[in-house]
Amino acid sequence: MRDDHAPAAPPPAPSGPVRRAVHRCHLPYGAAAEGPYSVAVDPERAGWERSALRVLDLEPGGVHTLDTGECEWIVLPLTGGCTVRVAGEIFELDGRASVFDGVTDFAYLPRAAHAQISSGAGGRFALAGAKCERRLPARYGPAPEVPVELRGSGVCSREVHNFAAAGVFPCDRLIAVEVLTPGGNWSSYPPHKHDESVPGAESVLEEIYYFEVEGNGLGHHRVSPSRPGGTDLLAEVGTSDTVLVPDGWHGPSVAPPGRTLYYLNVMAGPGERAWLIRDHPDHTWIRDTWPGQPVDPRLPVRPREAGGPAGTPVPEERP
Repeated sequence: MRDDHAPAAPPPAPSGPVRRAVHRCHLPYGAAAEGPYSVAVDPERAGWERSALRVLDLEPGGVHTLDTGECEWIVLPLTGGCTVRVAGEIFELDGRASVFDGVTDFAYLPRAAHAQISSGAGGRFALAGAKCERRLPARYGPAPEVPVELRGSGVCSREVHNFAAAGVFPCDRLIAVEVLTPGGNWSSYPPHKHDESVPGAESVLEEIYYFEVEGNGLGHHRVSPSRPGGTDLLAEVGTSDTVLVPDGWHGPSVAPPGRTLYYLNVMAGPGERAWLIRDHPDHTWIRDTWPGQPVDPRLPVRPREAGGPAGTPVPEERP
């Protein structure tokens, strides 16, 4: 990997009390910074096989080059737009003002490729990645084609942008989605897991959560053990915090009152590219309450008529 431009300063740390890493799977703001990246998690650092995430901060006029190596990557604008050059293709990404401003377009980078990301106005860009075997073609993902799902109901309502979900956008190993949870709601609920292979019921997927909180608030995220000695974490999460989920029941992700919680999920595993999960048996009953409750009226966070890009609503998928 090469960096052809001095990196932009990372976003300011959220205001409020200092948060320190208290667990190997919770990487608060700055704990996973490396070079031009405010977040840099590769499989070696995470201690697993495939899933990776980088967050690139570019100042106005900034240019960054990278070799994709053994990974496929998706360039996903978090703030701002950019130009992506890869494999003889040029993709102009319009991006968005922030992650709370609706869906965005994106670009797929194949393994074993040289890529350049540049931004005239500057911005913040996620690179969601996974070690893979097949080299697929570089492609552009238009924002209007991103399926938007309103999942759950009542205080469990959330909005899911399935931009690289299995069965939506072709990748070799990578699965990636965005989730927006209105203030006070519970997301990633009921707690679920995908840490063992059970044909037709559960697939093995390493998962990364990258968080942003509207107005620099603080949310909470829980991972509980699914086996003796498994991951056990209750983390206070703010903007630019990252949580690794190598195993265990994960959820809920709790949005603070008055502040929308955003997270980007990056997943990959050794088997078929499928998102198969099992609910925690003590909590799956909550699904039976959803049909009798309306979806939170604050969703979607940025409806089409508000002027921002919006995908097509689709029926709720599990979970």
